Amino acid sequence: MATFKLILGVGVIVAVAFLGIKILPVFFSNYEFEDFIKEEALHSTYSTRSEDDIRNAVIKHAHDFDIDLTAKQVHVSRTGMNGNGSLTIEADYSVLIDLPGYSTTVEFHPTSKNKGVF
Repeated sequence: MATFKLILGVGVIVAVAFLGIKILPVFFSNYEFEDFIKEEALHSTYSTRSEDDIRNAVIKHAHDFDIDLTAKQVHVSRTGMNGNGSLTIEADYSVLIDLPGYSTTVEFHPTSKNKGVF
């Protein structure tokens, strides 16, 4: 009986490690991408860059995090003037997680909004 418990315990540990290896990188990439979007919104609020330039920068940096985005998935809107208005960056994407015998799609919606000082 002790051998069975040992084999079962090792099997559970291996299964949890395998799931962690498959799932954690997806969520970590999203976390890094959200952090980038927050920084981009902060800096771009006070710059003269156009919405299209900001969108292209977000798409370019998403590829650094292994996230495939198109221009239709990234929404950038600026209200007011540079420094006095606000800037909102939104991205909607999904990632397929393929496990043995089961596949699922995880949807992410990172968003950041920054208001100017005035």
